[in-house]
Amino acid sequence: MTLYRGFADTRIWIFDLDNTLYPAECNLFRQVDQRMGEWIAGYLGVPFEEARYLQKHYYRKHGTTLAGLMSVHGLDPVPFLDYVHDIDLAPVPELPALGLALAALPGRKLIYTNGSRRHAERVAAKLGVLQHFEDIFDIVASGYVPKPDPEPYARMLKLHGVDPAAAAMFEDMPGNLEAAHALGMTTVLVASPTFEHAVQKQISGWPQPPVHIHHVTDDLTAFLARLAAGR
Repeated sequence: MTLYRGFADTRIWIFDLDNTLYPAECNLFRQVDQRMGEWIAGYLGVPFEEARYLQKHYYRKHGTTLAGLMSVHGLDPVPFLDYVHDIDLAPVPELPALGLALAALPGRKLIYTNGSRRHAERVAAKLGVLQHFEDIFDIVASGYVPKPDPEPYARMLKLHGVDPAAAAMFEDMPGNLEAAHALGMTTVLVASPTFEHAVQKQISGWPQPPVHIHHVTDDLTAFLARLAAGR
């Protein structure tokens, strides 16, 4: 896509984790999704099929399955997060070129995820990029309020002393960039046209991106490398 909002003032680089820092084709969520259903079935004592229905129902109504379980059932989130993120990271490749591109960007780098800190640490370490990030703002730090709710974005900016005018946010979910745009951040959508997902089909059908998305790329490493070279 043609870039129409520059990065001359960007000093803080904020990255989503899942399907953004690593290729969506890794499809780690398939494992997380299965383990969510298993946890709900055991926790509520219901058949797996009913657990799966509740899992998706809570996701649609509350933004995340976890938020629904906490609201409706008073779930302790810590054991749930530990269980659902105890996954096999074999599909995640080591990406030395991504590490070089991150290292070449001037300024601070943060991960902002709806997942847990431990999950982000494990995945970023497998990618070989964990050392490039100053900190991780996870679902616990957000008070268990998930993206795209605007409240945790403001909390993240305050906690880390981020001037949104000097920040760029990278995300694979278009809706998660609306609050970032509203706060004044530069937004970058990381699309995966080869990944079979409803959101990716929606993106591929856009005549042009919505106004809250300033840049679109299907190759994060190359995009960052071009930015670093231009700086």
